[in-house]
Amino acid sequence: MEKNQAEERARQLRESLEYHNNRYYNMDSPEISDFEYDTMMRELRSLEQEFPGLLTPDSPTQKVGGAAKREAGVLVRHNVPMLSLQDVFSQEEVEAFVEEMRQQLENPEFVVEYKIDGLSMALRYESGSLQTAVTRGDGINFGEDVTANAKVISDVKRKLKDPVAYLEVRGEVYMKNEDFARVNEMQELKGKKPFANPRNCAAGTLRQLDSKITKERGLSMFVFNIQQIRGMELKTHTQGYEYLKKNQIPVIDDYRVCRTKEEVWDAICSIGENRGNLGYDIDGAVVKINSLADREKLGATSKVPRWAVAYKYPPEEKETTVLDIELSVGRTGRITPTAVFEPVRLCGTTVSRATLHNQDFIDELDLRIGDRILVYKSGEIIPKVRRVLTEKRPDGTVPYRLPDICPACGAKTQREKDTADLRCTSPNCPAQRERRIINFVGRDAMDIKGFGSVYVEELVRLGYLKDVADIYALREHREELIEQGIIGKEKNTDKLLDAIEKSKENEAAQLLTGFGIPNVGKAAAKAIMKEFQDMERLSQADAEALQQVNDIGEVSAKCILEFFAKEENRQMLERLKGYGVNMQAREQALGGRLEGMTFVVTGTLPTLGRKEAAEMIERQGGKVSGSVSRKTTMLLAGENAGSKLIKAQELGVQVIGEEELRAMLEA
Repeated sequence: MEKNQAEERARQLRESLEYHNNRYYNMDSPEISDFEYDTMMRELRSLEQEFPGLLTPDSPTQKVGGAAKREAGVLVRHNVPMLSLQDVFSQEEVEAFVEEMRQQLENPEFVVEYKIDGLSMALRYESGSLQTAVTRGDGINFGEDVTANAKVISDVKRKLKDPVAYLEVRGEVYMKNEDFARVNEMQELKGKKPFANPRNCAAGTLRQLDSKITKERGLSMFVFNIQQIRGMELKTHTQGYEYLKKNQIPVIDDYRVCRTKEEVWDAICSIGENRGNLGYDIDGAVVKINSLADREKLGATSKVPRWAVAYKYPPEEKETTVLDIELSVGRTGRITPTAVFEPVRLCGTTVSRATLHNQDFIDELDLRIGDRILVYKSGEIIPKVRRVLTEKRPDGTVPYRLPDICPACGAKTQREKDTADLRCTSPNCPAQRERRIINFVGRDAMDIKGFGSVYVEELVRLGYLKDVADIYALREHREELIEQGIIGKEKNTDKLLDAIEKSKENEAAQLLTGFGIPNVGKAAAKAIMKEFQDMERLSQADAEALQQVNDIGEVSAKCILEFFAKEENRQMLERLKGYGVNMQAREQALGGRLEGMTFVVTGTLPTLGRKEAAEMIERQGGKVSGSVSRKTTMLLAGENAGSKLIKAQELGVQVIGEEELRAMLEA
C-alpha cells in the first residue's frame, strides 16, 4: 500500500473507531459487534506499525475506553489506571504470548479466567470500609463517582471481615440473564423500549441518578484484580483471590492456573465450550501472569498491561430449526417475510425470529420451513440467518414462495418494478391502515404521547380508526372508550385524548411526515413546508415546483403528487382541517437569524436535548444535518462529542457550545 493510501485508510479507521468508541463506552449503545470493532482496530494497528509516521498520541490504538461523564456523579481521579487488554484471536497468538512470557520470566504461571461482558468499576476501601466506587471513564485520568449506586449492588461489600489499611479492587459490573429478562419485561409493561443486551442495561443502570432504580434492576459484580493493597503482602493473583473470597467478595468463577501453552489453550477451549451454560454473558477469556512481582517487572504500555491478553471468541452462532415463515404488511403495503425458529440464546438475549427481507433473499438462502439454520446477531443486536444447513435438511421440505394474495386482506399482491419488493394492491388493507396510523402518532411525526401500537391495533379492529383523521374524532366516543376499557379507565383515556388535542398545534412539517409519503422523511418534510408554508399550496404544487426544494428529486416529487392526487387523501385533509389540525408552517421568529447556516448537533448539552436544540436552530431559519462536511457552518458540541468533533476540527468547522448558540439567538 502506498503511503498516501495508508494515510487515508488510517484516517477513515480512526474516525470509525472514535465513533464506535463513543457509542460503546459513553452512550452504551453499540452499533457493531466486538468482532467488527476488533477487526478495524487490528487493521489500524497494522498500518501504524508499517508506517510509523501515522502513529499519533490521540490514535484509538493509544487510548483507553471512552470519556468520563458527569451524569452519575462527580469525576474522580484514578489512583491506578484502569487499562484495556491486548486482544488476540487465534491459538497461534495465544501461544506466542505464552512463549514471550517464558522467555522474559523464570517459569511463569498463568491464570486463565472468564472475561465478563460488563463494565469496569473500582472499589476503594479504607480500614475495611467502602469509601468510593469509580467507573473506568477515560481509563487513565478520571472516572465517575458511582458510590451511591455501587452500595445497592448486593455483591459489593460495604465492610470487609478481614480489613487492611487500604484496598482498591477492580471488577466487572454485569447483569445476570434472569435479571435482564425481568428488567426488559418491566420496560415493556411500562411501554418503554427494551434494552438491546445485558451490558447496555448494566451500563445504563450503574449511571442512574436514582439509586432506587439501580437496586430494583439488580446488578451483579465479579472482582478480577487487586489494584492496590496496603497492610498485607500478596505474592500472586490467586492469593489475592483467596483473600477476597475470605471477605465474601465474589471473584471470577472457575479460574485455572496453567504452566504450558497447551494447558492455557485447553483452558480457553473449556471456557468457550461452557459459556452457553453460564447464567451471564462472557465475551472472551483472559490469560494473565500470576506473579505480582513479574507483573511489576513487565509493566504496561500507555494502553495495555504487558502481562495479560484477552482471547476473543469468534462471533456467536447457534443452530436451530425453522418452524414457520410469518408475513407482515407495512404501511406502504410491502410484505415482509420473517423466519420463526426454535428459540436460541445469542449475545445475552433469547431470539426466535429473523427477517428474511424478500423472495430473492429466501431464494438465495434456499430456506424452507423445517430447515436447520445458523443464526447470529448483526452488531450483536439484530438476529439474522447466516446460512441453511442443507446437509441436515429433513425429507419432504419444499421451496418457499411468497403468496400472490395479501395475508391481511386477501387482495392481489404485485412485485414492484425493478425491486424485490412484493406489495398488497389494496388501498383499504387493514394492516396498512394500522401501520400508517402507528407512523402518524409516532415520535418522528405527530408525537402523540401514550398512543402505542396496541391501542392503534385495537381501535382499528373495532372500527374507530379508518384513517389518521379519525384520531381527532375519538373524543366524540369518549364514553364508549371508557366503558369498553380500550385505553383504560377514565384517567388514562382522558390523558390520551388530551395528548391528541395538543397535537393539533404541531408544526405542519410533523403532519406531512405523519402522512408517510414514500421518500418524504422528517428532513424533507421540513424543507418542503419551509418552501410552501401551507398544506393547501403544497397539495396544488406541480413536479417542477416540488423539485425546486433542496433534496427533493424526481422520485420524491412523484410520490408527493400521487399522494395528493388520491381522492381519499384529499378528503382526509379536509377532515383534519375541520378538526383544527394546524396546516401552516410557523413563521420564523426574529427574522430567521440563522438563515443559510448549516449546523450539526452532537454530544450532551448542559440544559438542552439535541432535538430541542435542533428545533431552536430551525425556528431561526438554520438547517440541521446529521453529519459533518465542508458545507457545515458550525458544530454545536456538548460533552462526549466523539468523532463529529474530530471531523469538524479536521475540516476547520467552527465549534460552539450551548451558551454561544443562545447568545447568537438572543443577539
